[in-house]
Amino acid sequence: MSALILDGQALANEMKLEAKRKVDELKANGVKVGLGTVLVGDDGPSANYVAMKHKDCEEVGIASFHRHLEADASLSQILEVVDEFNENPEISAFLVQLPLPVGEFEEEVLERIQPRKDVDGLHPMNLGRLVMSKPGPLPCTPAGIVKLLQRNGVLIEGRRVVVVGRGLTVGRPLALLLSSALPGCNAAVTVVHSRVKNLGEIIREGEIVISATGVPGIIKKEFIKPGAVVVGAGTFFEGRKLISDLEDAVGEVASMITPRIGGVGPMTRAMLIENTILAASKGIS
Repeated sequence: MSALILDGQALANEMKLEAKRKVDELKANGVKVGLGTVLVGDDGPSANYVAMKHKDCEEVGIASFHRHLEADASLSQILEVVDEFNENPEISAFLVQLPLPVGEFEEEVLERIQPRKDVDGLHPMNLGRLVMSKPGPLPCTPAGIVKLLQRNGVLIEGRRVVVVGRGLTVGRPLALLLSSALPGCNAAVTVVHSRVKNLGEIIREGEIVISATGVPGIIKKEFIKPGAVVVGAGTFFEGRKLISDLEDAVGEVASMITPRIGGVGPMTRAMLIENTILAASKGIS
């Protein structure tokens, strides 16, 4: 079996064309659409990712706002920028790029972002709305994964999904989204992580397997049920080379699989644009 490729880049390109149309309509009605980013420190992958987000904004006509702070920035300095972005009427929504150099700051920083401007959907209030299956900005990577599956005809409802990883940005909210009562979800979801015994046995039960650990090659060929749909949402840089959670041989048994490059990443950024437009369209400009 040779797996079909879940091409996130192709779908993201389609979504950007639609996004540009929506942005043009909002601007024609006098609505400003702006995305803000805050980068703390000089982590190469984070800086590159923020740069790609602003490139996407330029392509669809969204104004960009960016603030770069030194790695040793204090919590009060970060919160000062968050407060400034909260009050800036030209910024529809914004994010503070995670992880922060000082991990202990993350909870307070996320809570300081106004929920209506939380483009990443990670404010406790927005995560609570997700728990309740209520409308709100969805976390970008989980929402991007679900859209990638749905637009490629993958049935999620009623199926057994295994999520590998329990991180705040992907694993936990993804499990909530997939098991929610929102349209096209309603899956039976199992979450596993490095502390779970017999990891491979549990993963092999999944009709859909989504890995978000950042551990190179953690998902082995023998872990995958033949014909399963497999998404690699975790990546790791080895020098300048991007390494996936999925070992290459997984594609020999999966029916559909994301590529190492051009799978989940472009979808995350596409959902970021979609959330920004959603915020602007609600009059948050």
